[in-house]
Amino acid sequence: MKRLALVKPVLVVAMLGAGSAQAAPDAASVLEASPIDDIVEQYPAMLSQGIREGLKQRGQVPPMVADTVGYVVSSSFSADKIEQQIITDLQAQLTDEQLQAVSEWYQTPVARKISSAEIAASAPEAWPQIQASAPELNRKYKGAPKAEMFDRFDRAARATESAVDTTIAVQLGLATAMSALSSESMHYEQLERRIENQRGMLRGVVGQQVYDSYLYTYDKISAQELALYLDFLESPAGKQFSQVVTSSIQQAIMEPVESIGRQISRFMAPPAGSE
Repeated sequence: MKRLALVKPVLVVAMLGAGSAQAAPDAASVLEASPIDDIVEQYPAMLSQGIREGLKQRGQVPPMVADTVGYVVSSSFSADKIEQQIITDLQAQLTDEQLQAVSEWYQTPVARKISSAEIAASAPEAWPQIQASAPELNRKYKGAPKAEMFDRFDRAARATESAVDTTIAVQLGLATAMSALSSESMHYEQLERRIENQRGMLRGVVGQQVYDSYLYTYDKISAQELALYLDFLESPAGKQFSQVVTSSIQQAIMEPVESIGRQISRFMAPPAGSE
């Protein structure tokens, strides 16, 4: 956001507000003002869908078993718990001034427009549309300012980093499910190391998917509006907000993965005395 354009409004607000101090917003209200809480609501369904489709594509289990595993995975993740993790970390790691700055950004018309686009694009059912429109959008924006702004966006929003973490969680959940359904079980730590070793390869594949999603999500957002968003993301408050949110989500979605195998084993075990 252009600082010079804000000088007069800021001075006016400062004069009008003199003597009437306002408390800084808490982390919960900041999260509610952002699109993050709506996006997090999609995580259990997204993770479940990713693992369920992965099992079906491998063809190593009947579709009904894959759907059962998907149900177990979905019930293992709680959007409320993920949101609470984010709120706790934001409250601990952002200053009152930073929380205020983030809250003020998300109350602007540009932020509301961008948030609506991000929420819509985060729905699991949007992914087929993103894939279908990718070739056309890649051609449309080749060499355009919006395409040239992607690297800046990716660094500021930690988009690829966050997507890789989520992909690893899905892959680890899938591997854990397969191990639980197989006679050749593997310890969780072994699975985790094996999948973490694929991080470099995943970054290349996921990076293109993130770019496709970026073009789809911000297709109706002008380059000028996107530039304002990047100004926010690159500000001290925006940078800290993005870092804390992505770290909190990673922690919250990785914690339940280890227990998925045990839950599936119990769920799929034959009833006692059935043999």
